[in-house]
Amino acid sequence: MQKDEELKETKSAETDVESAENAEQSEETPAELTETEKMQAKIDELEDQYLRARAEIANITTRNRNEREQLQKYRSQDLAKKLLPAIDNLERALATEVSDEQGASLKKGVEMVLDGLRFALKEENVEEIPASGETFDPNLHQAVQTVPATEEFPADTVVEVLQKGYKLHDRVLRPSMVIVAQ
Repeated sequence: MQKDEELKETKSAETDVESAENAEQSEETPAELTETEKMQAKIDELEDQYLRARAEIANITTRNRNEREQLQKYRSQDLAKKLLPAIDNLERALATEVSDEQGASLKKGVEMVLDGLRFALKEENVEEIPASGETFDPNLHQAVQTVPATEEFPADTVVEVLQKGYKLHDRVLRPSMVIVAQ
């Protein structure tokens, strides 16, 4: 019996030791898990910040590339706008009638200068906006006067061009000033 009691006491003591160890482990486990969870949350937060920063850098790079392409595409816009009045004046000079040989040679020189300017603008993709006989488009044409529609010129048709319009690629540099049938 004594052996039985000793055996029970030994088992009870072992159980108490195991319970104490389990209690210690269970106390440490939540702390460790909490610390692990904190570290994992911090890692997740830093990874999110990294991914966001990387995406922002990619966006900035794309935006800068697009801006550079736009600047390159429209780089000659300001110069073309400044040359258009000179082209208008040269065209008016060519419209005058000359009667002598000296005037004809001067007119020929003006024509050569005008052709050179037109060629340079064409090289830079500056084009004249077609207007005469076209359907009126407020994005391309500026109506300065209207006339009654006829069979030859139905409503919303450009009857006459008062000043040529020009565009650079898809951007209007100057709309055509036109008379429109109404």
